[in-house]
Amino acid sequence: MTAGTGTASASATQERTDTSSAPTGTPLLSVRNLSVHFPLKRGFIVQREVARVRAVEGISFDIYPGETLGLVGESGSGKTTAAKAVIQLRKPDSGSIMFDGQELLGMSNSELRPIRRKMGMVFQDPYGSLNPRMRAGDIVGEPLKVHGLAESGDDYRTQVSALLTTVGLSPGMAERYPNEFSGGQRQRLGVARAIAAKPSLLVLDEAVSALDVSIQAQILNLLQDLQDQYNLAYLFIAHDLSVVRHISDRVAVMYLGRIVETADSKDLYENPLHPYTQALLSAIPTPNPRLEQSRTRIILQGDLPSPMAPPSGCHFHTRCPIATEACSLTDPDLRQLAPNQAAACLLATGYDAAPSPVSRV
Repeated sequence: MTAGTGTASASATQERTDTSSAPTGTPLLSVRNLSVHFPLKRGFIVQREVARVRAVEGISFDIYPGETLGLVGESGSGKTTAAKAVIQLRKPDSGSIMFDGQELLGMSNSELRPIRRKMGMVFQDPYGSLNPRMRAGDIVGEPLKVHGLAESGDDYRTQVSALLTTVGLSPGMAERYPNEFSGGQRQRLGVARAIAAKPSLLVLDEAVSALDVSIQAQILNLLQDLQDQYNLAYLFIAHDLSVVRHISDRVAVMYLGRIVETADSKDLYENPLHPYTQALLSAIPTPNPRLEQSRTRIILQGDLPSPMAPPSGCHFHTRCPIATEACSLTDPDLRQLAPNQAAACLLATGYDAAPSPVSRV
């Protein structure tokens, strides 16, 4: 299991304020029953579908202005695929994506262009996501040209310099190429490019996982400063649960393409309800050696099942330490089990008396 490792980066970052109450108002992003499948075909001349990889299966969540939703889970749980579907880099098979009051599914590329101006993405690889043939200033300024946001050449250069300064880089670095920057500086370039068009939502796909621990803290602090300054909403994808705890207002846990638990960050880390969430959190090391020795680590047996042939019933039952026969027969809904907390588990406390399935994460 790859999720839940590392603590040093989180300890150096600014602590998030407690947001124990559910967000109010109109969501900036509202995702409902989103599914993304990858068909597997065979045949040379006539191809036929032989299987489907169910990378994302019926997930729903909301993100409000100025809020950070952390999306966590093991490698292969569908986090990145879900993020790409949200910003339409990958077309979903079904579901609904409402962004700023507009339905994105079914839009053409020309219709999506003004919408994409309001959405930015920071990728995991700070070097692979930058064109090595372009100078830093051109990379950062490309969204300004694409969306026609610069009135003149002087205005363009002024905005590029301002963006570099905002992310902690010198405007004099605009003439450098990506290979002349360190990993942390490259990721700052990625952030500057993502905010160039003044978006309202940033998708951060493992944005700090490829960086050294000390650099992770700097980038996280930069992201929090930008959020406070511009009221940005973040979809923060990570496998390091310590980092997610410090930057997220709410957290959604994914397993095998589905969301199995959602909660306010504080509630999730202090009282996880789903067995999978409990196992992930037990993998986080503590800086106190005595506490670390006394902790009980939940070791999940086996590997993540194939999304081509997910288990029947609850997808987690093949690895769950408390599973019963009913778990292999019943597919549990995501239900409200505590204030601002929902889980998809038959055995979680309060499930039998829970209300109807939640409509909002």
